[in-house]
Amino acid sequence: MTVESTAARKSRNSGAGTKRATAKKAPEKTPAKKAAAKSTARKAAQHDAPPHDAPQHDPELVQLLTPEGKRVEHPEFSIDLTPDELRGLYRDMVMARRFDAEAVTLQRQGELGLWPSLLGQEAAQIGSGRALRDDDYIFPTYREHGVAWCRGVPPENLLGMFRGVNNGGWDPNSNNFHLYTIVIGSQALHATGYAMGVAKDGADSAVIAYFGDGASSQGDVAESFTFSAVYNAPVVFFCQNNQWAISEPTEKQTRVPLYQRARGYGFPGVRVDGNDVLACLAVTRAALERARSGEGPMLVEAFTYRMGAHTTSDDPTKYRRDEERAAWEAKDPIQRLRTYMESEKIADAGFFAALDEEKEALGRRVREAVRSMTDPDPMSIFENVYADGSALVDEERAQFAAYQASFADSPAAGEVK
Repeated sequence: MTVESTAARKSRNSGAGTKRATAKKAPEKTPAKKAAAKSTARKAAQHDAPPHDAPQHDPELVQLLTPEGKRVEHPEFSIDLTPDELRGLYRDMVMARRFDAEAVTLQRQGELGLWPSLLGQEAAQIGSGRALRDDDYIFPTYREHGVAWCRGVPPENLLGMFRGVNNGGWDPNSNNFHLYTIVIGSQALHATGYAMGVAKDGADSAVIAYFGDGASSQGDVAESFTFSAVYNAPVVFFCQNNQWAISEPTEKQTRVPLYQRARGYGFPGVRVDGNDVLACLAVTRAALERARSGEGPMLVEAFTYRMGAHTTSDDPTKYRRDEERAAWEAKDPIQRLRTYMESEKIADAGFFAALDEEKEALGRRVREAVRSMTDPDPMSIFENVYADGSALVDEERAQFAAYQASFADSPAAGEVK
């Protein structure tokens, strides 16, 4: 028997391995096959993502009032409110919901061009809105009707823009409540810049920026996170995660809970039960105090649900199931606070009856105010564009005046040749 050397054996095995590998090598994929493979991989990744209504292991919410109306405690956030304060929070949410319902009805009747409903998000807005001091400044989106209520902005003033009679309807400096922002996410940058100015001025007030889960995907929000962290700006980012960016569910935009994004920018984030007005008040109050004391920004993710349509031009039945809405109706923010107040004898039947009358009076007032709004002078659009005037605006004003006068029923008809 001939003994094979180790070197020879290795050489033989190596050669055999090479031959086997060569024999099993798959033919090179054509461009069409490569594209098909990528498509399959994408579909597999989408399949791995949990469906919107599937049970998920979410991080613990900061919660002080359960959906069943039971008072609970949290180790980091607590709050102690008087009966009057609790009744006040309940009244705020009821009035905000009634106003919102009237606005939806007015749009359906052709009195408004569009309306973004807050239905289901009352606790997030009232809780955070009541956490603010008078000298704090607010940058809203276009859905913060409850926050506007907390700031004393007359509800009917919110409707002028949606009726087309003005470009805002209130003076932002009167209530430290900025005009509604339609451009998605840009108000986060405005808030950051304003907060940087507040810090330079040496004031101890804070700034809060509201936005939705859809806006969290915008570059403006990412930039505001960067600048606020680097400059330690006294700003609170309040994200109302209502789980639907129009027809796109949250998991189509992020693979981690939204509040965790703050960690990558160097400041803390927290997720709060957005249907718990007590928790929203406690968490926002703590975040604002943190900002005022010079500790920088914080992200609050209010985990809630948009019960209605994105706006009145949207049909949510096209993209979400009735069972999903029904599950969230059981977590209604108004009902859970009422259950708690009734169980603790904080409010009686007389309180609720009087509030029912008050909210219906608000509905009538808003309806009458909208229907009595007068159309603005078309030429007023050229006013207050530039403080010192502009030759171009003057030219455009003259052209528009001539256009208006060209109509047969115009008072100026016949004067323009």
